[in-house]
Amino acid sequence: MDVNEVLQLVDRLVVKQTSKHLDHVQKAIVEGTWDRQSYDQIAEKCHVSKNYVADVGSELWQVLSKALGEDIKKTNFISTIERIYINSCNNSNIYESNNSNNSNNNLYNPPTLNQGSPTNHLQESDSNPKSKSPLLDLTLAPQVINFYSRDSDLKTLDDWIFNQKTRLVAVLGVSGIGKTTLVKRLIDRTLSNFEIIIWKSLKYPKSLELLTKDLLQVCQVEAKSTIDDRLKQLLDLLTEKKCLIVLDDVQNIFLPGEFAGQYQPKYQDYQNFFKLITEIEHQSTLILISQEQCAEMECWDRELYPIKSLDLSGLNDVELLKGTGLKNEESWLNLIKLYEGNPVYLKNVVGLIKNIFDGQVADFLGENHLLITQDMPLPQLFNRLSPIEKQVILALSKFDQPVTREDLIQALDLSSMELIQGLQSLQKRYLVRKITGEKVRFNLSPVFREYVRSCGEGSQQR
Repeated sequence: MDVNEVLQLVDRLVVKQTSKHLDHVQKAIVEGTWDRQSYDQIAEKCHVSKNYVADVGSELWQVLSKALGEDIKKTNFISTIERIYINSCNNSNIYESNNSNNSNNNLYNPPTLNQGSPTNHLQESDSNPKSKSPLLDLTLAPQVINFYSRDSDLKTLDDWIFNQKTRLVAVLGVSGIGKTTLVKRLIDRTLSNFEIIIWKSLKYPKSLELLTKDLLQVCQVEAKSTIDDRLKQLLDLLTEKKCLIVLDDVQNIFLPGEFAGQYQPKYQDYQNFFKLITEIEHQSTLILISQEQCAEMECWDRELYPIKSLDLSGLNDVELLKGTGLKNEESWLNLIKLYEGNPVYLKNVVGLIKNIFDGQVADFLGENHLLITQDMPLPQLFNRLSPIEKQVILALSKFDQPVTREDLIQALDLSSMELIQGLQSLQKRYLVRKITGEKVRFNLSPVFREYVRSCGEGSQQR
């Protein structure tokens, strides 16, 4: 049993008891205790005081004691968790079980849902002994420990998938905004509503022929030799069983250096695959997670094509910074707003504030300058832009306020059509936002603006 499995188990126990996930410090306490570290060592790692770690630890042990019905302390945590894990492994298969008499005490099994209310699929339940565990392939899915302020997005996805029977759902947004975490959280809370759940990453994309073969193998179906036959096999499966298939990092099948959402020639057949998913009637859902929008992710006729797109924006919740060791909590919202509520941006800047400003958020904000760290995923975004988009970005970066299309025409050596195409593509990448009013204006992401100002030219040359 590794530490990730321990975190997963403890998180489930805590959620059942408190309806909240482990926070940053609680997670560090679980990891540290599992590694037989002292509270001093854990406190140093978290950049908080030993007393604070001890207080949080005491509360955590009390929660686990109530959840398990026995006295849990730091000293017996390892032995207790190992015993629970061994008992769970003896009673059930974590990934698939055909035993309809699973014990409710098998705490390591994925949580089941309350089936009493068919419209409330997100309501969790501790007991559903007759439900059959779905066939899962979540090897490439992330583990969700911290989840913030996306309840409305979860309800939206739930409604689309279970009530509106949407066949193709796109979850879209800039890198680091929380797309993958949101979809994994949805899966964690709706496991028992599906017969098959498969998560595939296109970080290193493969041909559609290989992908369909992989999907069929997971479903224990012998793949036929041609792509047409495999697609028919897959669509038959999506019709016979309620499946959820997730494709992450879909932007990697698109051409870099071109307008957003243009398929690479070797992955062009994905376009037909996505269309088939929407056009053929079945009971399953395909979720696409992408930093770029393509035509197949837009719904022109909602009556004919059951397609939905969820555009994720930044978060505005101080819980994002709880347990990070930052000071001046009254300034946290200003910091979150400055970095557009992007969890990855904030994670990177937190380290900078602790290392250079001793965790003093007010001092950092007093610099009156948006600082960019090397670990922010901005060069990758810039390098995917087309030449026209780069010109538009460089022009936008010179303005601190939203600007009109007429302003950009004067600042650029581009035709009106080229500018329109560039702005449309940048919106599909979630780097430029349209602001409506007496005149339509366009605003560049503040973080991306600062990146372009500081090193955009250098990035363009690399």
